This record gives sequence, C-alpha cells and structure tokens, in this order.
Amino acid sequence: MMELGIGLPTMVSGISGSDLLTWAKRAEELGFSSLGVLDRLMYDGYEPLITLAGAAGATSRIRLATTILIAAYRGDRALLAKQLASLDRLSGGRLVVGAAAGGREDDYEACHTSYGDRGRRLDELLGELRGFWSGESDGPVPGPRAEKGGPPLLVGGHSPAAMRRAAAFGDGWIAGGSSASGYGELAGKVREAWRTAGRADRPRLVAIAYVALGPNALEHAGHHLLDYYSFMGWKAEMAVRSVLTDAERLREFVAGYEAAGCDELLLFPCVQDPGQADLIADAVWG
Repeated sequence: MMELGIGLPTMVSGISGSDLLTWAKRAEELGFSSLGVLDRLMYDGYEPLITLAGAAGATSRIRLATTILIAAYRGDRALLAKQLASLDRLSGGRLVVGAAAGGREDDYEACHTSYGDRGRRLDELLGELRGFWSGESDGPVPGPRAEKGGPPLLVGGHSPAAMRRAAAFGDGWIAGGSSASGYGELAGKVREAWRTAGRADRPRLVAIAYVALGPNALEHAGHHLLDYYSFMGWKAEMAVRSVLTDAERLREFVAGYEAAGCDELLLFPCVQDPGQADLIADAVWG
C-alpha cells in the first residue's frame, strides 16, 4: 500500500515558524508517513535542514525528508556531511535525504559554486556521503555517526543522468509533478537503470505533488506558485493547472499513483493554515 506524506509549506510567503511546527505536529497526529521540505536559496523561504531540525524536536515518529536538497550548491562538503549526520542522530534515525542537481543557476551563484558541472560534483558528493554513513571512510570531519548505517538516499530528476545517479548511489528515486501515466513511464526507466547497474534490489519510488483544498484554494495556489516558479516564465502556469484543488480529484490522483507503482506520495500544500493537513487527511482517508 502506498504511503502518504505531506510537505511543510516552508516556501509559502509569510508563514511563521510556530505555524510550521504546528504543521509538523498535526501531520504526525494524523498519520502521515513523512514531512517533506523543498530547497531554494534565492527565495524567501525557510532553510530545509534547519526546518527539519525544528520539526525533529516537535515530533517523535514521522520521517523527516529533504524532497529535495540541492546538495551540489553547498560548497562545503564536510559541513553538509556533519549537518546531515547530526540531524539523523537528533531525530533518532528519522531522516531521509532526497537530493538532486537543481535547475536554478542563481542558487549556485549566491554560493559561489559552479553550475555547469553540478551533476559531476553531486555524484562525487553522494559517493562521499555513502562512504561516511556506512563507516567505510572516516568522513571529512569528526562528528556523530548517522543512525543505522545512514539515512535512506533518494535521488531526484527526470533525465537519464539522474536515473543513472539514483542507481549508482541511491536507495530510490523521487520525481516532481507529473500525471500517473507519466510517472509510471518514468518509474519503468528507473527500474531499467537499476537492472543496468546490476542491482538486485528494488528502487523505492517517491513523488511529490501540490495541493490546496478549501475556500479560494485555486486563488491561493496560483498566487504562491506563480511567484515561486516565476523563473520558468509561462511554464509557471502549468504548475498552477496541476494543483489538486478538490477532494475527488485528489483521491483519483492518489489512486492513480498507487496503481503506477509509487511507494510514497508527498503532498505539498500551497497555503499557510495548518488546518489544511486535516482537509487533506479527510479527503484521502475519510
């Protein structure tokens, strides 16, 4: 049975820290499988690892997932390795690391890291993290070891290179918004990448989608996503059209992804109100 996680609305303009912690607590109470966070430096939103550290203190059972972390713009690998291991230990082994190369050049420029070779550098970084978490290497700096051999690693991206990266370093793959049929096709390519890499295990398949329920849902979603995806120009409208804004469509979407082989779907809200978590739970689980 597919698990259902929920995103924290860290990129929704004006949301308070206390509301984010309320979101985290309510998501755990309602039975969602994971709390996800987005990553974007050059935007008015909360930093993902700091946010998950706060959520770790406010919860005790729910998984804490970067969905995804743009790891390659963080030039200091030693610091990132220690941050992730510390977060995993602080949360009692609840961390899931989703990572991808990202597609916003301004995030890289702000960190004085190169954009053009980000894929190669991400490969190197993921290999180093794997060695550090498994104990095969001493790690770049002394620090706490991650729990249970290290957090699960999901690699994001739709390109062939991203899928090869997932098969080389990951426990699974995570995708952004798509249709159920489109997701099923991409998932098949991930499984093929696994076979090509000679792996006998099964990749964990994860996806994210945007949701906004209740009064003026589409208006709220449009305001948020048109701003968040403004760098995409006219394609930002596509993100708005894909938002799940009514309960029936949400249920159909969830069922479609489960049928397509998705192991966990994380629903990212486009509104601040923590009561949105209750609306989502009521729509899906009744």
